[in-house]
Amino acid sequence: MASDTARPAGHPEPPSRDAVVDGGSAVLDTAHVGDIVGALGTIRQDDTERRTNWWHRIRTLLAIMGPGLIVMVGDNDAGGVGTYAGAGQNYGMKLAWTLALLIPVLYVNQEMVVRLGAVSGVGHARLIFERFGKFWGAFSVGDLFVVNALTIVTEFIGVQLALGYFGIPKDVAIPLGAALLFAVVAGGSFRRWERFLFALIALNIVMLPMAFMSHPKVGETAAGFIPQFPGGLNSTLLLVIVSIVGTTVAPWQLFFQQSNIVDKRITPRWIRYERADLWIGIAVVIVGAIAIMGTAAWMFEGTDLFGQFSDAGGVAQGLKQHGSNALGSLFAIVLLDAALVGANAVSLATTYTLGDTFKRRHSLHWKISEAPLFYVGYAILIAIAAAITMFSDAHVQGLITQGVQALAGVLLPSATVFLVLLCNDRPVLGPWVNTVKQNIVAGVIVWTLVLLSLSLTATVFFPNLTTSQLVWGFAVGVVIGVLGGGLVALRSRNAARTAAAATVEAAFEGVEPGEVRSLDRAKLSSADRKALLEADRDAWRTPALSTLSRPPFSPLRKAGLLTLRGYLLMAVILVVVKIVQMATGH
Repeated sequence: MASDTARPAGHPEPPSRDAVVDGGSAVLDTAHVGDIVGALGTIRQDDTERRTNWWHRIRTLLAIMGPGLIVMVGDNDAGGVGTYAGAGQNYGMKLAWTLALLIPVLYVNQEMVVRLGAVSGVGHARLIFERFGKFWGAFSVGDLFVVNALTIVTEFIGVQLALGYFGIPKDVAIPLGAALLFAVVAGGSFRRWERFLFALIALNIVMLPMAFMSHPKVGETAAGFIPQFPGGLNSTLLLVIVSIVGTTVAPWQLFFQQSNIVDKRITPRWIRYERADLWIGIAVVIVGAIAIMGTAAWMFEGTDLFGQFSDAGGVAQGLKQHGSNALGSLFAIVLLDAALVGANAVSLATTYTLGDTFKRRHSLHWKISEAPLFYVGYAILIAIAAAITMFSDAHVQGLITQGVQALAGVLLPSATVFLVLLCNDRPVLGPWVNTVKQNIVAGVIVWTLVLLSLSLTATVFFPNLTTSQLVWGFAVGVVIGVLGGGLVALRSRNAARTAAAATVEAAFEGVEPGEVRSLDRAKLSSADRKALLEADRDAWRTPALSTLSRPPFSPLRKAGLLTLRGYLLMAVILVVVKIVQMATGH
């Protein structure tokens, strides 16, 4: 394992702030090229050795592991802890099914950014700006900055509530949390930062004794994985469901994981290991969410606190009252840990995006003097969020905490649409573009999120809608989605066949008739075709983005995106209206 140095091996001294690594590469920041220097190991840039045994593969996974695990654990941030605990306290385990349905959403969305990051070597925001122009780039980045800023506030609220449980006043807790968060990233060492995050992630182990101390009810928990709508499908329940979606699958995750993969210097050769890293993270986040939801559900069932969720701090005090001081303390530790991981990840997602937007250095490998915009942006975000938390009361904090999760859920379809478009952009991903099956699954996810958002909007406009009317609305939406998806699938299938044929043709260019590979290309077996595709993938990296022509925007696609954009803007306004209604009791 290589030791930490100021400038890791394979990282050249850049000639200027805006230097481009290679005129034929899309990579913009020289810190994004070199050895993989992870918390648990190092992989040299020129490593081409085959992993032929399990021990070698495990060591490789340990070195690669990080972006997927951190982005998933960052899901269970302070807002997530509050949302899961609130769902458990108010509805028991009857909404556990939402967590199970989110597993494929988590993997499909994040696997797409894994490919985009490893193949292109640039962040999500940079790709959107370069491929779709400043208009759509500004929309995407604008969404991210607003929701992320509010999300970071919820993390500081979590720090305040967690340390407040132990008697530390907020005028001490908040500055302490802000100083710690900045100190973690300010050292100019990616490895040191990742090791600190791994240490925080390891604290998640306390969720297991916390759950067991809450006297788990296995039968009740199992029944909660059957889809149901406790109390009927109404705007309040839909807001909770959208909040669970928003806190578990948030837009910032797309930007963070792609940029973190780029910052860790993961290339296409290591994608399969990064996918394994992602699955590990998904397992941790789902188990943690169930433990948090279950702790509140099991402990408060049959008590005067059931259905009376206020905030995460109230949950800790309630667990102390109906359980023990140790149980309340474990929940407070979980909340503090979640807030620190979440604040770090969300702040980095924002400052990574800032660097992408203005084409400035944005890497944890740089020192403060080498990348001032990156670190100053991070410090300003932390300072603003800390100040808002410091000078706001509990009522305002409650509104922010509840609203930000719902906003993230409402805005997710827009972020996912751009993600799918980028993953079908052949000049960017080449042989790594989405398959037909991947597009079908992604389309189902996007349309489901849109239907969920539509249902929330409908219940705000028409509060007397019945459960059966909403179910019929979902059914009509499914039929529309199937018909539209079928047309898109046919187009994608034809495009995929054309691209596969082009790959085989390119593989035979310049091959003499007597060579081994001069087989009749029309008689190639599926195994041969797969081998050619794998070889093409290993060698493919996105060319300099400035050399690529932008994808054509048909009138239909432009109209669809503008319609989606306009609707989501309206949905955001209605979420705010619903939050105010709940806060005022109207």
